Amino acid sequence: MAEIIEITTPDDPALIPYRRLTGRQLQSGNLFIAESENVILAGLEAGCRPLSLLMERQHITGKGSALVETCGVPVYTGEDSLLESLTGFKLSRGILCAMERPAPLTAERVLQNTRRIVVLENVVDGTNVGALMRSAAALGAEGMLLTPDCCDPLQRRAARVSMGAALRIPWAVCGDPAAALKAAGFTTAALALRENAVSVADERLKAADKLALFLGAEGDGLRQATIDSCDHAVIIPMHNSVNSLNVAAAGAVAFWELFGQR
Repeated sequence: MAEIIEITTPDDPALIPYRRLTGRQLQSGNLFIAESENVILAGLEAGCRPLSLLMERQHITGKGSALVETCGVPVYTGEDSLLESLTGFKLSRGILCAMERPAPLTAERVLQNTRRIVVLENVVDGTNVGALMRSAAALGAEGMLLTPDCCDPLQRRAARVSMGAALRIPWAVCGDPAAALKAAGFTTAALALRENAVSVADERLKAADKLALFLGAEGDGLRQATIDSCDHAVIIPMHNSVNSLNVAAAGAVAFWELFGQR
């Protein structure tokens, strides 16, 4: 039976992981905060060790009861206002779990035996990274590479928006994705507004034995050097004088067209 601990003060050292820590601070401690049942279950499936749970009282015997039993770790609870003061935000799903991070993968490991890869360059918004992870996993991508300036996929919001996909699709941080992909024999395509760009529906792209799709930063897009290094520039045809989509929306469309219909 898990120990239920009533919080009366946010100063308990055991609560440090929840105490408004930045993603970088959590990473340095090899931890991440899983928010919602979906993300916690994905973490358990991935072999991540739970350390403690933080949840609203109603969920201990309600929707969180199975997690309490499965995790077998201390469960912290208290008044909603105290939990919010501890974390700095309202528990939008009512349940948080401090977990050890999974062992990081290398780019070589992610590319091994894969044929459809997504590459994110300088995508810094957690919501976008999470949405891209979810779409990539759902629509046929087999892995993802992220440049070091991207948001951490296990940042709380990113992992939650991904609905746990950040713990189900293989990914790695890579300083030079283009070189790694070239060495692995991938055809590379940059989603970018260029006059010589081909449609995302181009059959030559779909026919490629190995294909990697690059997506860039919100607003600025991919760096010119990255576009120049790719074999193709790719666009999503637009209407009504709209020239582009949010990176998460554009990614979902491109994943479906290039990966999901295979």
